[in-house]
Amino acid sequence: MDQIQDFLAATPWWAYVLFFLFLVFLRDILQKKHTISHNFPIVGHLRYLLERIGPELRQYIVANNREELPFNRSQRSWIYASSKKQNNYQGFGTDQDQSAAGYVFINPALFPYHVKADHPNTKEKDLVPCAKIMGEYNQRKRPFRPRSIVNISAMSFGSLSARAIESLNKGAHAAGAYHNTGEGGYSPYHKTGADTVLQIGTAYFGVRDADGNFDLQKLLDITQAYPQVRAIEVKLSQGAKPGKGGVLPASKITKEIAKIRHIPLGKDVVSPANHTAFSNPSELLDFIEKLASKTGLPVGFKSAVGKLELWEELTDLMVEKNIGPDFITIDGGEGGTGAAPPAFANHVALPFVFGFAAVYKIFQKKGLTDRVVFIASGKLGFPSNALMAFAMGADLINVAREAMMSVGCIQAQSCHTNTCPAGVATQNKWLQQGLNVKDKSERAGQYLKTLRKEILEITHAAGYEHPCQMTMEDVDVGMGDNNYTTTLTQAYKYNKEPVPFKDMKTLTECPHLGGIKSK
Repeated sequence: MDQIQDFLAATPWWAYVLFFLFLVFLRDILQKKHTISHNFPIVGHLRYLLERIGPELRQYIVANNREELPFNRSQRSWIYASSKKQNNYQGFGTDQDQSAAGYVFINPALFPYHVKADHPNTKEKDLVPCAKIMGEYNQRKRPFRPRSIVNISAMSFGSLSARAIESLNKGAHAAGAYHNTGEGGYSPYHKTGADTVLQIGTAYFGVRDADGNFDLQKLLDITQAYPQVRAIEVKLSQGAKPGKGGVLPASKITKEIAKIRHIPLGKDVVSPANHTAFSNPSELLDFIEKLASKTGLPVGFKSAVGKLELWEELTDLMVEKNIGPDFITIDGGEGGTGAAPPAFANHVALPFVFGFAAVYKIFQKKGLTDRVVFIASGKLGFPSNALMAFAMGADLINVAREAMMSVGCIQAQSCHTNTCPAGVATQNKWLQQGLNVKDKSERAGQYLKTLRKEILEITHAAGYEHPCQMTMEDVDVGMGDNNYTTTLTQAYKYNKEPVPFKDMKTLTECPHLGGIKSK
């Protein structure tokens, strides 16, 4: 033993390195799985290393401020600074290509809107309730006017970590916004104070029986026990993968997730592409009416947009039966937090602007725009994009990935791998430990407040008191290499219907106003 210890002590460190490299060399030339490693022993591993860290290198070293997708560095920096209440201004003018196709221009008024001393926004500078009331036309028992025009979109517990969901919910509560639960069920982390919109997906997680079918009693149990559930959203499809279901592998199902979703442990769970509770527009309307009559809550649905024939049929039935959804969430085909095959994420469903315009025109043609609260979703968590959506007819904005960034997401694009380094989109306990709920919830709330405040400031610059007053003549879009702009009216061939609005004071005194006062 002493001889071995003497030998090891006398051996220089570089000999160990050479021996290790020799072992790697032997392993590389003997294995047949990786061609590069076999043909280029040892050095071939550099290729795999660079491939693995390539996104990070491009994100922080190679790409410029406006180059990355889906969110570039400038956009992410604005979200991070806004959520931390830091200086989110920029100096020395814009660095964007203002001649690019689709570039958004907000037309300012010669004389901005003047906020008087007794105006509600004098005390609460970011206070902007929704101009419409969910469930008012259909006379639901518990109509709902969201206190915030900007809210947190559907992201399930299971897709996101417990700490991320809790941070978002507490942040929404602080900002007076609502929090959509996503289709993964109503978890304890959704119950920390914020108004919630309970989403029901094709697998009916949390409101399903043993066979996976919809169970009305389980829904009633939730809505009766938790008054902060203010509306119900039936998910038909989402922008990331419209028309496609999903599989929750058994390996990702914890005891807690199984309990919340009412699913078995140790068994893959399939989310089908279709609902079993209905299969056509007429049955959808009947399902919505059943949920609304039993719960007393406003009920709507969420969908990406493609073929328009069924939208035509839906609106015809709404006119004929004088019933319908209280709100509709239009999700852009830009995709979102849901993991999806590239072909779905890249090519299935229309982007938000095209999809929303197509659906809005159908509702306008049938005289139905006043019955529905239109919710817009799809990379709209920035003031200019949000105001464009309001000018097109949206009443509310839902943000998802932007909200994730406010609680620490770094756009690692590993949401589908359970290895999110920020602890946001993972169930890995170790990775979640670094996400401080108190700190991140404050940041989520501050991001929502800052976004609302800047939307309101630009609204005032355009001469209006509330974003609902924005018209399609107030926003121009760039036409690319033609080097001129055109109004939204000219680009999408319609004019938004005026939204009834008296003043902000009337909205803030509404008995159906949700949320809490901003702090």
